[in-house]
Amino acid sequence: MWTRLSSSSLRVTGADRVDFVQGQMTGDLRGAPTPGLVAAVFLNVRGQIEHFARAYRREADVYLHLDAEQALALAARLKRYVIFDQVEILDTTELLATVHVQDAAMLAGWDMNGPDAQQFELAGITALGGRVNRTGTPGVDLHYLRRHEDAVLAVLPGEEGTLEALNAARVRAGIPDVVRDGFAGTLLQEIGLDVGGPLPAISYRKGCYVGQEIMARLEARGNARHHLARLVGDGLPDRAEVMQGGKVVGQAGEHAGGQSLARLRRELVDGTAVEVGGVPATVQLLITHA
Repeated sequence: MWTRLSSSSLRVTGADRVDFVQGQMTGDLRGAPTPGLVAAVFLNVRGQIEHFARAYRREADVYLHLDAEQALALAARLKRYVIFDQVEILDTTELLATVHVQDAAMLAGWDMNGPDAQQFELAGITALGGRVNRTGTPGVDLHYLRRHEDAVLAVLPGEEGTLEALNAARVRAGIPDVVRDGFAGTLLQEIGLDVGGPLPAISYRKGCYVGQEIMARLEARGNARHHLARLVGDGLPDRAEVMQGGKVVGQAGEHAGGQSLARLRRELVDGTAVEVGGVPATVQLLITHA
């Protein structure tokens, strides 16, 4: 099965492209191979999430793929930090399209034993693929020029699936989505983006970047007050406050298939009864950080 993704993208070029993007994001782009793929977060100076992206390091550029229409806002943020850097930032959203292929082994030209980022021939064109886990099992995000879409879709394996079905699989697998779950403005350690989480997107050894001081303090302290958990219940409202005993104890993400992911206080144990926007739900713990 494959699914068209609603997404956006930027292309960063110029002699300083790797160092410039490295100084903006939490992942270690400089330490990645070429081609390489790094999940990363762009923080504000308080360490709060502004954007989540997957950065592809290639010979001539850095390609930033975002899971929602966020490219314009990220481009504006990046341009604020350009001083003497030799970089150009181009919004490629209208030029490129992306589908997620769930069964990577069925994708012609994709090397199952190869690196996480690969450029290969598909339907007579050059496509960019990235090994991305959106359902609990790694598949391939396939990026290509929109003008080649008919040729690409004609050779994809299986049938087209809906974005709703892909999102339900994501929630079942415990994989957060910063935009769909409404987790922007939180700390990445609170929503499973930390080392050891379901979607690791930070290196604590990579050097300076915006928000690094806050990240270093959290690493030294050992953990954040909130973590990622699952809520189970019928008809839970999307992106609503989670209440327990009359107090706000977290925030729920998007509801799908009778479940929601949530940023919850760590003291809530498995099986705790809570309310999401007044609707009853039960806490299921997902991960434990050391």
